[in-house]
Amino acid sequence: MDIALFAAGGSTSEKFAPACVKAGCVMIDNSSAFRMDENVPLVIPEINPEDAFKHKGIIANPNCTTAIMAVVVYPLHKAKKVKRLVASTYQAASGGGAPAMQELIDQTAAVLKGEKAEVKVMAQQIAFNIFPHIDVFKENGYTKEEMKMVNETRKIMHAPEMNITCTCVRIPVLRAHSESLNLEFEEEITPEEARAILATAPGVQLCDDPENKIYPMPIDATGKYDVLAGRIRQDISRNDKKGLDIFVSGDQLLKGAALNAVQIAELLVK
Repeated sequence: MDIALFAAGGSTSEKFAPACVKAGCVMIDNSSAFRMDENVPLVIPEINPEDAFKHKGIIANPNCTTAIMAVVVYPLHKAKKVKRLVASTYQAASGGGAPAMQELIDQTAAVLKGEKAEVKVMAQQIAFNIFPHIDVFKENGYTKEEMKMVNETRKIMHAPEMNITCTCVRIPVLRAHSESLNLEFEEEITPEEARAILATAPGVQLCDDPENKIYPMPIDATGKYDVLAGRIRQDISRNDKKGLDIFVSGDQLLKGAALNAVQIAELLVK
């Protein structure tokens, strides 16, 4: 075997990693087990493809929310340098796996029948509800999911100085995550400049015509390889032109997971 794609949990990846590496097989891992290991590259091919070739047998695939956000933020960061990033996520049930998706369907049916929604898989009732709780809470008050976005983004972009904060929220949508991003740049940047940059950015589809009701939505992002970016506007809370607000939607089962892993494999083969 030349390449092995791992899509199981972190404990499984850790168990098989030594044998994989010893056999000379490159392990592309979709779990969080090795993402922050300094000896393991964390790769999004549209951003840091060169890091993939620095591997020592293992390449890590990023968290789904990180990947969807980073594909859009990086080309802007490369052009004007992002100083601070504030993210609020709207994450689909599929982020919790097939059982979470089924729970949304079952709870919705129950509520519509006037019955009690039974909570088995997720932290709270998901039908007709949202809750700011994805993964476990850390000592600093952030969830593990939120800290993944902070730490992984810095590593992928080689930007340890980037100030990042986020709140991750589960919403009653079956598939595709969305994110509201507020970006502060080192230099001035206009919405027109941002659109021009993102229009040619790999892995991004510009979806920004609010007057005609065209903007990123999970229903449109589902099944698509590209991340949709729109609602690009100047941050009016600032007295300068160094802030932008952007809304993105991306299929976290594709670019946020399986697709990115396959793209890494294709990169190695190429």
